[in-house]
Amino acid sequence: MKQPLSLTWELDSIFNGGSASPEFESFLHKLEGDIDTLQQQVQASVSPADVKGTEALDSVIELLQSCTGRLVQAAEFTGCLGAQNQQDKGAVRLSSKVSGLRARFEGVSSQFDNVLRQTSDEVWGEWIARPEIAPLSFVLSESRSLAREKMSPELESLALSLAVDGYHGWSEHYETIVSSIKIPFEDEEGSRVLSAGQAFNKLDDADPAVRSAMFAKWEEAWGGVEDYCADTLNHLAGFRVNLYNGRGWDDILKEPLGINRMTRETLDVMWDVINRNKPALVSYLQRKAKLLGLESLSWVDVEAPVGNANGKISYDQAAQDIIAQFRNFSPKMADFAEEAFDKNWIEVEDRAGKRPGGFCVTFPESKESRIFMTYSGTASNVSTLAHELGHAYHSYLLKDQPVFNQNYAMNVAETASTFAEAIISDAQVKAAVNPEEKLALLESKIQRSVAFFMNIHARFLFETRFYEKRKQGVVSAEELSALMEEAQKEAFNGVLSSYHPHFWASKLHFYITDVPFYNFPYTVGYMFSTGLYRLALQEGASFADKYDDLLRDTGVMTLEDLVSKHLGVDLTQPDFWQGATDLIIADIEEFLQMTEHLA
Repeated sequence: MKQPLSLTWELDSIFNGGSASPEFESFLHKLEGDIDTLQQQVQASVSPADVKGTEALDSVIELLQSCTGRLVQAAEFTGCLGAQNQQDKGAVRLSSKVSGLRARFEGVSSQFDNVLRQTSDEVWGEWIARPEIAPLSFVLSESRSLAREKMSPELESLALSLAVDGYHGWSEHYETIVSSIKIPFEDEEGSRVLSAGQAFNKLDDADPAVRSAMFAKWEEAWGGVEDYCADTLNHLAGFRVNLYNGRGWDDILKEPLGINRMTRETLDVMWDVINRNKPALVSYLQRKAKLLGLESLSWVDVEAPVGNANGKISYDQAAQDIIAQFRNFSPKMADFAEEAFDKNWIEVEDRAGKRPGGFCVTFPESKESRIFMTYSGTASNVSTLAHELGHAYHSYLLKDQPVFNQNYAMNVAETASTFAEAIISDAQVKAAVNPEEKLALLESKIQRSVAFFMNIHARFLFETRFYEKRKQGVVSAEELSALMEEAQKEAFNGVLSSYHPHFWASKLHFYITDVPFYNFPYTVGYMFSTGLYRLALQEGASFADKYDDLLRDTGVMTLEDLVSKHLGVDLTQPDFWQGATDLIIADIEEFLQMTEHLA
């Protein structure tokens, strides 16, 4: 691996010239023309009366896949431009154009789904059995079933069109709000104004005075824009509630569960196992408070570090460590990560003007990924880096699959990312050279459990209750903050001394429209990956190939069928989830034992 590594990513190989790229403009022009062609083809299509008639639709399916891949390519490119520079007005313009193309395409796709819907069961069985179509049978059958539960194609197309400036438009408004957040900060380097992304990194600073002061400013800053945020969330929720009413859907979780290809039964069993095991996490949080010299933890103390592993970790060192730990599990995964670093697929520079948070995107046409984050040298940053590389590796394994089959659900996406984190964190704990370092690394692992078991649970509880309340009318900023704090108290079993009322305003995930309920899939993925890691420890080196095979099937199976096929496990029963939790409990017990004399 070359060193020193670049702190900024390379996007010109995707489209040269950024938001002023003539190449990208040409790409969009060609895509627009192909969507026009596709629309004409779909409008001329009829439901086949026999298997011979299905052959006439092969070219339509081929063009549908081609447009799908190119729309993803375009959307991810504009997303990267906007994330790296929130003042890039050209990126905003392009994003709006891509959104319009996507809405048109989704309308055409909805019309094609109606062709599938009207096809008789007999012809359908013969159609998806054809060798050319069989690899796409899961995705096409999924689209056909969903089409039978939606409104007419005309109404669905209208809803998709209105969503551009309505539903998705309000989602994009979050970017406008967050770009206006400016927080004054002063340290040994002097006084300066931080962007939201820079300020967020200070919330888990090792110095409690820095954490506390920044959290007060953070709450104040988001309180100052709470009305804008409340308007945005209310409009997003109102759109969805009305759309669901039009479709005859009563359950607000119907679409999120469908998108994640899992059942409510599985979700409920998982949350039940988590709730039954939360007392162990409460014991950990109470012990942590004592170690920090506090009566109890506040919200901002939950992720505060205990002990000191290695101080600041350079980006180059983080890359070396991640590659080495990946190699212990899978040489293929390590080689992929090295390629990502060497080819500058990762944006980590700590600078003003960037969007907060981290993400990984994949470009289907280029068969490459890009990773975005702000790296400041913390152990948490290293975990985020490994997490996003796990996403990228998942996409790498699927890059040669048909475009339709590359669309895996968020819960299994988060499985790949959190599995990558587990590899790093477990290896670091085992390799610790002294008790203080081991304690810090072990505590960092447990912190992630708190995030997925408690923080994410609070988000799920909040959003579920918010949507139910929104059915009755607009929910005020004050009510949203009350709902948020109530959910946090319940999810954390009341163990904290203070909470984060404006979390609903600051968290990007509540504003995402592509995947509604951008919360519980994180916990599903974490629990699933922990269960997989438990099996990897039991089976040894041979598990790497089994893991790859499982990830390759994530675009063509429900979660329950995926796990049944590759692991022989029933996820609607608590056994697998409890086995995953047992690993977490073991970490907590070790932490409590190591700190017993320190408390």
